[in-house]
Amino acid sequence: MIKSYIFDSESITNKNIIITYFHAKASKNNYIYFTNQYHMELFIYLFAALFSVLNPIGTVPIFVGLTQHDSQKERSRISLWTAINVFIILLVSYFIGQYVLTFFGISIDALRIAGGIVIVNSGFSLLSGKFNKKRGINKKIENEAQQRNDIALTPLAIPMLAGPGSMSLLIAFYQEHHEINEIIISSLAILAIAVAIFAILKSAHYLARILGASGIVAISRIVGFIVISIGIQYIVSAIVNIIKGNF
Repeated sequence: MIKSYIFDSESITNKNIIITYFHAKASKNNYIYFTNQYHMELFIYLFAALFSVLNPIGTVPIFVGLTQHDSQKERSRISLWTAINVFIILLVSYFIGQYVLTFFGISIDALRIAGGIVIVNSGFSLLSGKFNKKRGINKKIENEAQQRNDIALTPLAIPMLAGPGSMSLLIAFYQEHHEINEIIISSLAILAIAVAIFAILKSAHYLARILGASGIVAISRIVGFIVISIGIQYIVSAIVNIIKGNF
């Protein structure tokens, strides 16, 4: 009877160990799954937000106008360097922006409100079809740009693509997501935006023929609505944080 009892105890113990092992393994798998899902959602959110604010599709008519007399090879070179310049500008804004805030004593909520206003203004410009004028691009600027050898940095990278809206968005985003994994995911999202910009600008003349002026305007206005929503969300979240902090 004692021997049987010992055998049963060992069996129960082994069974508990096995059950505990599978529970731990299942918990680990669930953690990995939810972590990967969170990182994917973070990547998609930042990519979509940056794509909406930068609006590379809205840059297509300007790019076509500035490069209409250039060869295909030269257009590809300009597209590549524009994407590289935007990538560097956004990456610097993402990592250095927090120190700029500290130096000037600007709170993150103040930045969200200011950035939200800029983003909303850009969204209204897209909806009204005055996006180029709001970015400082007029006929005089276009004529001067056509006479320069390189237009990849200005006016394409700045101010047409990377502007105050995208910079403030990234600075605020870093304040909320600064873990090492989040930084890696954010950097990949910025890289993906640069690749998307290169692909869109490289095929800008083809897109202009396919979509036409009305198609590009329609897409820009849809994007404008999304941009306004992003800006309002930044303003609302900042106001909520201020209210919570004072009460």
